[in-house]
Amino acid sequence: MPITLDQAKAHLNLGSIDADDALVSDKLAAAKAWVGAYTASNVDADGTPAPVNEAVLQLTAHLYQNREASLVGVTATELPFGFLDLLAPYRAFCF
Repeated sequence: MPITLDQAKAHLNLGSIDADDALVSDKLAAAKAWVGAYTASNVDADGTPAPVNEAVLQLTAHLYQNREASLVGVTATELPFGFLDLLAPYRAFCF
């Protein structure tokens, strides 16, 4: 089942707050596109493996919480811990 805005908001602990719906939707779309390209799959299709859905949610949260390419005075990480490990079995290699 495709990840919905409500699921992404629940993952972010936003509950029923609607103020950031457009922003969360944009971050979710970007995460789906990134994971879809990395795995060469349609992450909006039914039957998407749970680890792929979890990776989409983690990346959505990362993009939502880190909205700039660099931050001053903050230790930042490139991607959430374990994110690429979740996707490793589904990665598509193209040569």
